[in-house]
Amino acid sequence: MPFDYKKEYKEFYMPKNKPSIVEVPKINYIAVRGRGNPNEENSEYKDSIGLLYGIAFTIKMSYKGTHKIEGYFEYVVPPLEGFWWQDGNKLGIDYKSKDKLKFISVIRLPDFVSKEDFDWATKEATKKKKQDFSKVEFLTYDEGICVQCMHIGSYDKEATTVNLMHKFAKENGYELDITDTRLHHEIYLSDPRKCDVSKLKTLIRHPIKKRK
Repeated sequence: MPFDYKKEYKEFYMPKNKPSIVEVPKINYIAVRGRGNPNEENSEYKDSIGLLYGIAFTIKMSYKGTHKIEGYFEYVVPPLEGFWWQDGNKLGIDYKSKDKLKFISVIRLPDFVSKEDFDWATKEATKKKKQDFSKVEFLTYDEGICVQCMHIGSYDKEATTVNLMHKFAKENGYELDITDTRLHHEIYLSDPRKCDVSKLKTLIRHPIKKRK
């Protein structure tokens, strides 16, 4: 069976719907940066998703072509993720001010994919799809110690889950550590096109540090 990151690393993708502390290792991603309300038609966010999957599936299907990736094994493309922030907001994001949102939309890369493999995939996708992939980048992100929780339901109601996370972190001797480089993180485990909004599963993760 193909390797599935969600099943192999459940602590990072499928925790219970109650807060927990986790230390996330350094991970490489396909990434696209942008800004604005993700719900708007023709938004930068919606455009970013197409770009990410264009590269993700070019890499996944590379074994059928002439470019051979060392250590390649069959795998399921990991879920869509996003790092979100608003300038000056150290508590996460304000769901009422979506026009001010900035994001890095990402899909995890398998560990065997090098920067050189990523560069090849970008050129290959550009040639085959006749599309501009210049916004796509190879991103290494070292997330570190975080508090996380599975959120069930609408994205607009994430604040309730976030508040539980912050309370749990404080009770366990931590404080929030959202900075310019440590960001509000969401992992999307449901397809909103196929799932009722009340059943959407989104893993929310916030960076924390030991309270002095």
